[in-house]
Amino acid sequence: MQRILIVEDNKTLAKLITKKITSEIDIEIDIAYQLSEAKLFLKRYDYFLTLLDLNLPDAPNGEIVDYALKNGNRVIILSGNVDKDLRKTLLKKNIIDYVNKRGANDINYIINSIKRLQKNQNHKILVVDDSMLFRMFMRDMLENLFFNVIAVAHGEEAINILETNSDISLVLTDYNMPVMDGVELTSKIRQIYNKNALSIIAVSSNEKDEVIALFLKQGANDYIKKPFSKEEFSCRVNNAIEALENIHLITNYSNRDFLTGLYNRRYFLKNAQIYFDNAVQNSENFAIAMIAIDHFKKISDTYSHEIADKTIVSFSEILRINTKQNDIVTRFTGEEFCVLLKNINSQNALSVLEDLRDKVEKSVIISDNINEIKFTISVGLATQQEDTFQENINQADMLLFEAKNSGGNKINFN
Repeated sequence: MQRILIVEDNKTLAKLITKKITSEIDIEIDIAYQLSEAKLFLKRYDYFLTLLDLNLPDAPNGEIVDYALKNGNRVIILSGNVDKDLRKTLLKKNIIDYVNKRGANDINYIINSIKRLQKNQNHKILVVDDSMLFRMFMRDMLENLFFNVIAVAHGEEAINILETNSDISLVLTDYNMPVMDGVELTSKIRQIYNKNALSIIAVSSNEKDEVIALFLKQGANDYIKKPFSKEEFSCRVNNAIEALENIHLITNYSNRDFLTGLYNRRYFLKNAQIYFDNAVQNSENFAIAMIAIDHFKKISDTYSHEIADKTIVSFSEILRINTKQNDIVTRFTGEEFCVLLKNINSQNALSVLEDLRDKVEKSVIISDNINEIKFTISVGLATQQEDTFQENINQADMLLFEAKNSGGNKINFN
């Protein structure tokens, strides 16, 4: 588990901050009340983050900051000192942020900052700037915010990186660069990735309105003028990443079934059709399975709607575990599911479904009154490619109908 070190001489405040953070974040927290205690903690543990007061009994002039930075720790200053010049001086150091202790809102800000920094670990950023000095400057700031960073000198290198790294969340690009300038790079990126997939921020000393407009028209999400403050840079980058996360969250909700978390029918019909077209073109084998929980209405009427939902969730977990990650596993309607098994021959597809049927038959659901409830499934498995994708689904559906009508707990296939 990740750890945070809080260095604060006010014991009441330190405990209050600790209580607030641990109530919202699953993280270990140590508290030091002076520099000498902090040194012991820092030697003993590796910390995700240190929250440091500036004025301690044995270090009244912010010595704790330099000590923590010297030993490779990431630092957020949490201080009651409102001296603006001191704040500017400390922000020039490699700290993450400087937060004034004024009330509950500042503690909430700290909590949100920790959450943001934890999420940043899941994101990769591409920095594109022909100035090595500025490129490294931005890289260091981003790495201090826990981002994974790739830095290159010009647009052509950036395109090559994007072709081999599909997990990049944000591109930061300069304007004036050799080989390919930032506007052209932005245009080329947008031919590959839309704004829902990747964010772009232009970072340039060019203040001409037409240049800013060009970037935005070509698909940039934001524009930062050089020189910029560390706080502005951090806020704009974090905002771009957060906006992208929100888009992905909304997209995920629209593609997922609310009860099981499996893909929904809408997602299946769109993406399975794309796969079908490619599979036919490349002569790749696949199979489509329509699956239904047997006698589902009887389960619901005999027990309850809650038990019926529990049955659906239980089966969806078995289904998820026993299919490949790149297969498309879908809850179609009610107790019916559809699975597209990719790159598989008919014999192996039948083996996968038979194993699934057997595991479901052996599974048990425990009701609220400790009764053991068992259930089975019927499967229609279409392994012969029809002329259209819809015909494949219809074939699997017809095979499922026959399996259910013949008593259930069986696989009907062609």
